[in-house]
Amino acid sequence: MTSFHYTTEQPGETIEKLLREQWQGGKKSVHQMRMDKSVTDTEGQPVEWKEPLPEGTELIFSFSEAQSDYKPEPSDSLRVLWEDEHILAVHKPAGVSVHPEHVPGTGTLMNEVMGYIDAKGGSYAEHIHRLDQHTAGVLLIAKHPLAKTMFDRMLEQNQIERYYTAELEGQLRKPRGTINMPIGKDRYHATKRRVSPSGQSAVTHFKVIERKTDTTLVEAQLETGRTHQIRVHFSHMGHPVVGDQLYGSETMSRGPYKLVATKVAFTHPITSELIVVETE
Repeated sequence: MTSFHYTTEQPGETIEKLLREQWQGGKKSVHQMRMDKSVTDTEGQPVEWKEPLPEGTELIFSFSEAQSDYKPEPSDSLRVLWEDEHILAVHKPAGVSVHPEHVPGTGTLMNEVMGYIDAKGGSYAEHIHRLDQHTAGVLLIAKHPLAKTMFDRMLEQNQIERYYTAELEGQLRKPRGTINMPIGKDRYHATKRRVSPSGQSAVTHFKVIERKTDTTLVEAQLETGRTHQIRVHFSHMGHPVVGDQLYGSETMSRGPYKLVATKVAFTHPITSELIVVETE
């Protein structure tokens, strides 16, 4: 059973208002929850959706049919960075895929996450965003379908700040700036992307952290989340990520390229707290 607890914070709150207005849970998800009578009191009795509730009312939101298809695998090496009833933030190592190409699949981060969730009695885990196989760093995972809906919306509306550290070849002239160049598929390479006038809008903000002899260390913040965005943008500027041979790097023929998702920050859609999760 996948569920979470919530205590009303002010008199007169209703489940209808919480889900539709405050949390913006999505019409389809909210309708299904209503049909399933997913919200109960602490004794398991369904609560009327439009009934004004006293402040301090304890509610349980349950998702009896919520189940992810990833095969659970041992999670001893999983690094949990932050967690509550709604979201799990973990560190993804370089060289590990976020999810299998075909579920249930094996050997990916989501298989380990599912093992972690399964050991705690849960049955649901879905990633909010993705990281390339050789990019390490912070990854957010929803622990129930409502969280998935809310965080997908937040991601689409640029309400989740994502920061990366990248080591680039050569000396980047500007100390800070914004790269606003659309990105599309490369017609000659199935997995590669390129800057293209007909591509999707892609915006990357950056600032220089350190200048080394032959490379530049930058912090990059995504405003959009296109496939390989940081790698494509800096390669197009003539400064590919060190070790990223797909996008023109001529250094480090072995090992992962030097790109790490260092931090995510967001206002929690249920608790309204500012959450900042960082990794080394």
